[in-house]
Amino acid sequence: MGPRAVVIGPPGAGKTTIGKLLAQRLDVPFRDTDDDIVRTAGRPVADIFANDGEPAFRAMEEDAVAAGLREHDGVLALGGGSVLSERTRERLAGQPVVFLSVGLAEGARRVGLSTARPLLAGVNPRATFKALLDARLPIYRSVAAVEIVTDHVATTEVVEQVVAALSVRNTPSS
Repeated sequence: MGPRAVVIGPPGAGKTTIGKLLAQRLDVPFRDTDDDIVRTAGRPVADIFANDGEPAFRAMEEDAVAAGLREHDGVLALGGGSVLSERTRERLAGQPVVFLSVGLAEGARRVGLSTARPLLAGVNPRATFKALLDARLPIYRSVAAVEIVTDHVATTEVVEQVVAALSVRNTPSS
């Protein structure tokens, strides 16, 4: 059957927080592909980036997304960069993909631009975050069935917007 919802978006958009709440609201299980990677690799994402490099992480991520799409029937949250893979984008075609968007200021506030997020570590994390948002925004939108803005919106309201958008999307037209 596949997931009821696939949640995508940049760091700080609320993929895990909203994903878990959405799963509770829909009474289905929640799964996060980053957690799958950590479990499989036996070490944190930051360690994989530091020791094996981004390409190795992205290959693991591609496999984790494929497995999640194949095996999971609840809410599946993907890592922020998972949509960079063309194979992943192809796999997302026709899926109930929910893009949680967040602006630069709010996203930076939420993530705190911490080194726990390997792509935001460095000399100017805010500039890196802006470049990441600029580069990924068209990709997120290209694979999403729905887009929900999360800036300054309560998590419960975001969940209700997602539920409403997915029910409209899944309602057969007469």
